[in-house]
Amino acid sequence: MESLFRFTAPPSPCGYLPDQQWSLENEYVGQLSSAEYLQRMVEGWRRFGHVMFRPMCATCRACKPLRIRVGEFRPDRSQRRCRKLNEGVVELQIGEPSVGVVKLNLYDRYHAFQTSLKNWPEHAPKDVESYMESFVYHPFPVEEWCYYLEGRLIGVGYVDYLPRAIPDSEAVGAEGMSAIYFYYDPDERHRSLGTWNILCLIEETQRRELPYLYLGYYVQGCRSMEYKPRFVPNEIRDEYGRWIPFRS
Repeated sequence: MESLFRFTAPPSPCGYLPDQQWSLENEYVGQLSSAEYLQRMVEGWRRFGHVMFRPMCATCRACKPLRIRVGEFRPDRSQRRCRKLNEGVVELQIGEPSVGVVKLNLYDRYHAFQTSLKNWPEHAPKDVESYMESFVYHPFPVEEWCYYLEGRLIGVGYVDYLPRAIPDSEAVGAEGMSAIYFYYDPDERHRSLGTWNILCLIEETQRRELPYLYLGYYVQGCRSMEYKPRFVPNEIRDEYGRWIPFRS
């Protein structure tokens, strides 16, 4: 791993819990292998592009990394409905990350919708360079999952494939896939595309014979995170660094 610089941001209003302050420790890396990132992710880090981050908040410990034990996954009634609605209708294409006008417009529409629905912070339209820094430039290969309905792009997700752990590290046995980010067409929200994306990820993680699907942080009380623990059984990383059963 090539670490270029590391810093902790000063406290600011939390993006998850509006009554809290958050502070993120950030590390910008030039080079990073998938095995090295798996080790860091097991330790509670996440990343966008070349920037890794983790919460270092003074008074709050609400952010809990969450992962699904895919070999034991049991869909609930709502998830089975989602599968019935989308299977064989929505087409998935997996390829390399790229950017274009259609993706930029879809990303901006999604964020405008979430701002209206869930009071997400206002954001400026995503330009090509900022999109590439977040989703296209990576220190190791990343998969882009594009979902199409009758040839029209309706969802885009970015996924880390992390099959190899560093010997003698905490990550041995923790290999898996990791959902980086997903956005979708608000006009197709009746399809529960966020749920459909995770169901597809679970199936693919099982097919690749990996034990875990990582979903990033779960924050109790944050509306945007409510869907994550519904995929069972799952585990969270506690304040002592242990991965423990959460919901089953």
